[in-house]
Amino acid sequence: QVQLVESGGGLVQPGGSLRLSCAVSGMIFRIGAMGWYRQAPGKQRELVADISSGGSTNYADSVKGRFNSSRDNAKNTVYLQMNSLKPEDTAVYYCNAKIFPIATPTRPYDVWGQGTQVTVSS
Repeated sequence: QVQLVESGGGLVQPGGSLRLSCAVSGMIFRIGAMGWYRQAPGKQRELVADISSGGSTNYADSVKGRFNSSRDNAKNTVYLQMNSLKPEDTAVYYCNAKIFPIATPTRPYDVWGQGTQVTVSS
């Protein structure tokens, strides 16, 4: 069974930094695009950043210039470096990955992590 395990969330003061990690475990053929989403209380889940298997990135306007996503394909891990954090960045952050399974490599599917809480507050 393929799982995404996130880590790195926590409480940070405004202006501070956090680094989230998301590791893919299980038997897979390969991993396609990976992404970070967030959901604040009372709001819909929104895309924060995504990164292709080749490393091309895309960011929400609200985080451009502050957040940076990268991935280590050898470790099946994606990262989200968050700098200059603001209170409005407070949310549960979810990792997403498009998985190409060994059994059916032409039939990819999406997997979600369990979420990690990020709270920006003084």
